[in-house]
Amino acid sequence: MQLLHTKQELKKYLFPLISKSKTLGLVPTMGALHLGHVSLIQKAYHENEHVVVSIFVNPTQFNNADDLKKYPKTLDKDIALIKKVSPDIIIYAPSVEEIYENQVKAEKYNFEGLDVVMEGEFRAGHFDGVGTIVEELLTSIKPNRAYFGEKDFQQLQIIKKLVAIKNIPVKIIGCAIVREENGLAMSSRNERLSPKLRQRASFIYETLSTAKEKFGTKSALEVTNWVKGQFEKEEDFKLEYFQITDIDRLKPLKRKLKNKQYRAFIAVFADDVRLIDNIAL
Repeated sequence: MQLLHTKQELKKYLFPLISKSKTLGLVPTMGALHLGHVSLIQKAYHENEHVVVSIFVNPTQFNNADDLKKYPKTLDKDIALIKKVSPDIIIYAPSVEEIYENQVKAEKYNFEGLDVVMEGEFRAGHFDGVGTIVEELLTSIKPNRAYFGEKDFQQLQIIKKLVAIKNIPVKIIGCAIVREENGLAMSSRNERLSPKLRQRASFIYETLSTAKEKFGTKSALEVTNWVKGQFEKEEDFKLEYFQITDIDRLKPLKRKLKNKQYRAFIAVFADDVRLIDNIAL
């Protein structure tokens, strides 16, 4: 198992691989790994000759200092989990100082409106922070393919836009959401839920699934109002947003069009834990 902490170590180790035209896959993570991450790592491992998993809790994508402080850091457990996939996987775990040097600040990007709805509306500056770290990883590691989960579907679309804007030669691969037995989308934040609330959080996916059924015969407004009504009955969960958009521009849906693909997005607070999910319609 190769564990690297600095850009210099990374460059020195990867250069021989890149120069020999070996295919390289990247799985960027913020650590606190779970089976959703494992599915990304396994896919990358099967599709590339070499794989880098980055572990870095990126401060510039947190708009809430308390949320950053509470984010779990479990490097030893993460390494053990990655090793179970393969001991040949390269782990890159830099410090904040290594990435940002003396100025912890995000770059500014024009994502052409993808970043102003949903997560962007409620988390100011979040996607500039995401873009900053992803651009850094893609340009320093130079992977052929990079793997991201569809649980963060808006982020996935923004990363595809970033690659186009910056003309970075990498294939961005979206991977299906991995869920717990009760349907809750796997997330590092799930560990902060009480056992009872974690089980009850199946309500989120159940609501999304029923919304998908209703979307077949109801308008987007009718479905949205129904979802809001369901959450008004729930004391344990507070709905932050529910939005139906097209999958390309993430524009809120006003009227259904033929040959268009849509997706429903949701953000919910369970106590002080913020959970997101989405479903293809």
